[in-house]
Parts: sequence; structure tokens; C-alpha cells
Amino acid sequence: MDAVSITCIRRQRTKKISGNKKRYNQFSQHLQDIFNCKVYKITIDAGFSCPNRDGKLSKKGCIFCDTGGSFSRAHSSLLPVEKQIEASILRLKNRFKAQKFLSYFQAFSNTYGPVEKLKELYDRSLSHPDVVGISIGTRPDCVDEQKLDLIASYRKDYLVWIEYGLQSVHNKTLNLINRGHGFEEFEKAVKLTQERGVKICAHVIIGLPGETGKEVLHTAKTLADMGIDGVKLHLLCVLKDTELENRYKNDEISLLSPEEYVETVCDFLELLPPATTIHRIAGNGLKKILVAPDWLGEKFKVLNMIDRELEKRDSRQGKYFVQTNSLPGKYV
Repeated sequence: MDAVSITCIRRQRTKKISGNKKRYNQFSQHLQDIFNCKVYKITIDAGFSCPNRDGKLSKKGCIFCDTGGSFSRAHSSLLPVEKQIEASILRLKNRFKAQKFLSYFQAFSNTYGPVEKLKELYDRSLSHPDVVGISIGTRPDCVDEQKLDLIASYRKDYLVWIEYGLQSVHNKTLNLINRGHGFEEFEKAVKLTQERGVKICAHVIIGLPGETGKEVLHTAKTLADMGIDGVKLHLLCVLKDTELENRYKNDEISLLSPEEYVETVCDFLELLPPATTIHRIAGNGLKKILVAPDWLGEKFKVLNMIDRELEKRDSRQGKYFVQTNSLPGKYV
């Protein structure tokens, strides 16, 4: 990364979003503001596993997770990291006119291994001259000070994010979905990560079994109060060959309608700080393995519905954000 880009990143900490026409702080626009060009994430499968699948914690995994480990399946871990990067850059340049890229370690838990192995893989993912940053998806119980020191060391030359799968701040929900860790592990990981200046994106699933709307908004308020840098919102969806599929077929769970999801997303956004980057609020879905809901693949329809709902409310991200600095438990 050149000196100009590094300077832009530093300025971004205090800079107001300039070119965003949305009523929420889109991550894509955030990247455009930093690098002054289109920046896309390249999904990488580096062959990692997960303690919730390899027997350390469990062999069942989370009830919603399929055998691909929440991976987009753009590539296979049989391909070297460099080849995955090269293939994606060629495709994204041709299709979307992208100019710069972030390497995104997506499949399973990408800090689940020895530091030496992590460094080798991260270094290789940053070797292409058009890669200007790295984003590492993992679990909050799969990091420690040594691993976070390694990740933080890339901040000198690259934009660095770590993405923690949280899903909910409620331990009763985390137990129900067989998450294998509690909110306390997330709190600890966030503290260690923030101490090193690494940006944090929290993954949250909307529509989890047994969660009320009030409890979902409790998650939003908690993340806001913790100073989380980014949020990625997912709709609970049923994939083939998962425990969730069994429960869905046995009528043990219900799924949200598009209208219910959009309303909850807008409520969620209103409680987040305006500066929190929104990495995702709608997805395409994996058609080959998707069981339900059918509307998951209607990404742009859902995005338009969210835009219209915020406009109808005359609202935007952060409208009801209040910094309380209170303990999460005081929200309910």
C-alpha cells in the first residue's frame, strides 16, 4: 500500500462519510472513501477447521452451519491461496471494474491454528500488489494475545479487520444454536482486539430460534455500547444437511418474512452509531444448498425495501443511538 492510502486510512478515523447516499454507512462506500476506487473482498478458503466441528468442543457444529463452514464456495482449499486471489482479481476486475481488493479469510475459523501457519497464509494472501487489506473471519474463542499481535502487525501497511461470529449476545440463544462459546468470550476477544487497534466486525443473525424482537435490539445496543467498528447482519436461513434443516422439517422453527426482516434491520440500524460500518444487510443465498426461505436470494429487492422503509420513517442509522457506557445486562 502506498503512503497516500495509509494516510487516507488514518484520516478516516475522524472523517465523516462523504459520498454515501444511503441512510446507513455502507462498507463498500467506506472503502471507496478510503481508497478513492472500487474495492472488493476476495473470499478465501485456506483449509481451516473449527473447534465446534473437529471434536475439541463438539462435532456437530452450529445448527445453521453446513459442511462448507459458511463459505461462499467460490474456490476450493485445494487451490493455493495465491491462485484463489489471482482468479478472483481477474473475475472482479472484468465484472465489476474493481481496482483494489481485501483478502477475506471466510471459511470456518481462520485463527484456528499455530501462529506460524497463520503468518504464512496471511502473508501469501497479501502478496498481490492490488491487495490493500485483509479481513479475517473467526470465532471469539479462537484468538489469543499472540495471534492478535500478529494480526495487528499488518496495520502498518494494510487495512486490517477481524470478523467475529457472535450471532447474539444472549447465552441462552448461543446454547440453543450450539455455538460452543458464550458472550463472555466475545467480550474478552473484543477487549484484546481493541487494545491493538484492529477493527472489529461482529456477525449477527436475525431470526434465531426463540429470540424476541426486544432481544435482537438488545444485541444492537450492546454492540453499539462496546464500540464495535462494523456489523454484518444475516437472515436465519436453512441450508441442506444441517441440524437446522431437521428442526425446520419437523416444524420446530419458523422463519421471518421479508417484511419482518426489513423492519427488524431498520430498528437495528437506528440503534447503531452512525460511524459503524454495515458490511452486509442482505445476501444472495446459496441456491444449491438453500432449503428456506425462498426469498433469501432476492438481495436487491430486500435492499430496496430497507431503503424505502428508512425513507418512510424519515430515519437513518444512528437515529436512536445513545452512548450509555452501561453493562449489557441493563438493556433488559
